[in-house]
Amino acid sequence: MTPAARLSAAMAILDRILGGTPAEQALVNWARASRFAGSGDRNAIRDLVFDALRCRRSHAVLGGGETGRGLILGGLRTAGVDPAPLFTGEGHAPAPIGPEDAGAAPTGAAALDLPDWIFPQLQQDLGDDLAPIAAAMRHRAPVFLRVNRARSTREAVQAELAAEGVETRPHPLAETALEVMTNPRKVQTLAAFTEGRVELQDAASQAVVEALPLTEGMRVLDYCAGGGGKTLAMAGRAKLRLFAHDADPRRMRDLPARATRAGVRVTLSQSADLDRQAPFDLVLTDVPCSGSGSWRRAPEGKWLITPEKLENLLKIQSDILDRAAGLVRAGGWLGYATCSLLTAENRGQIDAFLARQPGWSLHQDRRLTPLDGGDGFYVAVLQRNT
Repeated sequence: MTPAARLSAAMAILDRILGGTPAEQALVNWARASRFAGSGDRNAIRDLVFDALRCRRSHAVLGGGETGRGLILGGLRTAGVDPAPLFTGEGHAPAPIGPEDAGAAPTGAAALDLPDWIFPQLQQDLGDDLAPIAAAMRHRAPVFLRVNRARSTREAVQAELAAEGVETRPHPLAETALEVMTNPRKVQTLAAFTEGRVELQDAASQAVVEALPLTEGMRVLDYCAGGGGKTLAMAGRAKLRLFAHDADPRRMRDLPARATRAGVRVTLSQSADLDRQAPFDLVLTDVPCSGSGSWRRAPEGKWLITPEKLENLLKIQSDILDRAAGLVRAGGWLGYATCSLLTAENRGQIDAFLARQPGWSLHQDRRLTPLDGGDGFYVAVLQRNT
């Protein structure tokens, strides 16, 4: 495909996304209907689509409208590229630029690619850091690996990957973190990945697990396990008796295979099993949240969150904290984590929990933002005193 044809394809996919089709579904549907497109074309078009979604507001203003065409035009103008040579209307190229394509300079929340309704809340919560954080989230996220210390060391994995053409560097957020500097799409084809020596996991997510007081022999429950990334990260820190639970067990469908690859044993627990399996030495609750700390990785979420959805998430988070607290033994630990930048989902939830749940104390908490290098995350560690 020519560069101009790739732009046309990205515009069509973006129009479907703007019409309500999930981004991944729109990309897969296009690829299935476009067998002529090679892997290079698919990757380039995917990058165009996600770059546009990260910068949806500013690109729409610069490109003359919130359409696939407007977003692609705005992206070219942001990059300082003259779109006229690509918008010729010849072959599969987009139609020539007309007066209706005129753009303007974005201001306010649009300039930072944020929804208007959440802009004041982020200003209050992040202060002077908001602008640089928002700027960071307008670009794709770095690719990080977590070294499985049960199977290798960070230095050995670095050398192994380098021999395969994948250069990495240690990241200070976690002792197990490697940032991939070259050939990130190659990682999942390599033996280091398929044999369980590394997993793809954001460095801030790894830092959350490093904050947990894990020691040999503990009985540990990952209450909101999802795909099990933090479950496996905990297994890499100590020999634990691990249990994984999720309100939707289908989210854990890949965990058994991932655990086998990592050389880890994990018991999958249904909701009805938990009271019988309790008490646990530590329960981690990586709760559903706005995802505001990972908007550069999942940019659709930035435009789908609403005040009503946030209010519902706050209720779910507090319910999970209360339920999980009852599964912790006296003297045991409760971990609370979000990939959110919002105080209401983070320290606000912890303060509210401590106010309504006697017998608990806050051991530590930490907020990470993209300025630290990874996604935005929050972690709090509480101890049950009675």
